[in-house]
Amino acid sequence: SAAFLIAVSIRRNDVADVAWGLLFIVASVVLMIATHSFHMRAILIAGLVTLWGLRLSLHIFLRMRGKPEDFRYQQWRKEWGRWWIVRSYLQVFLLQGLFALLILLPVLIGIESIDVQYSSLIPLGVTVWLIGFIFETVGDYQLKKFLQTRTKPHAVMQSGLWSLTRHPNYFGEVSQWWGIWLIACTAPYGWMTIVGPVTITVLIIGISGIPMLEKKYVGNKEFDAYKKRTNAFF
Repeated sequence: SAAFLIAVSIRRNDVADVAWGLLFIVASVVLMIATHSFHMRAILIAGLVTLWGLRLSLHIFLRMRGKPEDFRYQQWRKEWGRWWIVRSYLQVFLLQGLFALLILLPVLIGIESIDVQYSSLIPLGVTVWLIGFIFETVGDYQLKKFLQTRTKPHAVMQSGLWSLTRHPNYFGEVSQWWGIWLIACTAPYGWMTIVGPVTITVLIIGISGIPMLEKKYVGNKEFDAYKKRTNAFF
């Protein structure tokens, strides 16, 4: 709701993208303090979420600074007409809050549940998270450099991690949440929070991530050729 008020005041719904990572940080830290959960698993999960959230929010803020509102939100604003304020609150901000709550389930259980003795799931989860963090961070950096140096406006990034997957940053995002879920599995009934990583996976692969972004490249022959030889995600 706070992010929505800011978005309305500056007429930019992509404020939601900056607020996304910060929301998870606030939820994790507040839960730790409120439940006095300062055991090893809680600190580890909150630390990984904070590192992910700060990097993501800062990256998005720097990317959008001095530029027009993201094209997806501009399109929605046109389609919604005079109802854009109401629909922005319901379909962008509150809906993101609902998805965030589902994705946060492993974090909530992992932090609030009592600590357990060492489990091999913890280093496995950290490893999966770290692979995801590298893919997301390096992928974003490579794309940024490419956009700064490309000579043709419709050129498509295809080198580095982008030669392995058309969306290394999305692959990294999803991997990090599966890593956190693996860590949360060391908590009682933690495996039941699998709805969290499943939610972010479905959103990115099937709904608001890859499908919406790739609409931008419809009719781009270079992207069509790239698409034939490079998988969208894996």
